[in-house]
Amino acid sequence: MRPEPAILAFDTSAAHCAAALLSGDRLLALRTEPMEKGQAERLMPLLEEVLAAGGRTWADLDALAVGTGPGNFTGVRIAVAAARGLALALGRPAVGVSRFEALALGLPAPVAVLEDARRGEVYLADGASPPRLAPLEGLSVTAPWQVGSAAFADRLEPLYPLAEAIARVAAGRLGQPQPRPAPFYLRGADAAPAADPPPVIL
Repeated sequence: MRPEPAILAFDTSAAHCAAALLSGDRLLALRTEPMEKGQAERLMPLLEEVLAAGGRTWADLDALAVGTGPGNFTGVRIAVAAARGLALALGRPAVGVSRFEALALGLPAPVAVLEDARRGEVYLADGASPPRLAPLEGLSVTAPWQVGSAAFADRLEPLYPLAEAIARVAAGRLGQPQPRPAPFYLRGADAAPAADPPPVIL
């Protein structure tokens, strides 16, 4: 009898480094470490620890799953780049899962997902229009339920920790053609172009 598919999921889209190992419907291991910076250095050791805690190796994996945002610009890129590299090295599919999908997993529909985007704005997905960046002041949401860090009325709690939810969403997509994971940005990068002129290349 073939073992149930094993999925290693991870996310660095916010001030954390999170990973989960799922086998079929069973959560084998979960780690979430708050951190403002350092995700790039911490991610691979964390994944090794999660695999060891779940009694699996890289060779045992059937797929990878990664949180694609929206969220911190650099953090999203770290996780997505790692997922692409690991998928290529292991010869396994990588499934990208948005924060909206993960937070809404298993909740009654329709549910609006509102995540704090700072600067008086929220990342919003309510099913009424494409996901968007919206001002918090005067915001009106038609969905009867809300979930997320910026939810302000009829609030529900996510059913799963973020990394576990990412793994579970990805599990439902195994066997289907998947595009390569790509960052899901709703706001441009904060970095400003350099004020000094670039050097002349001779």
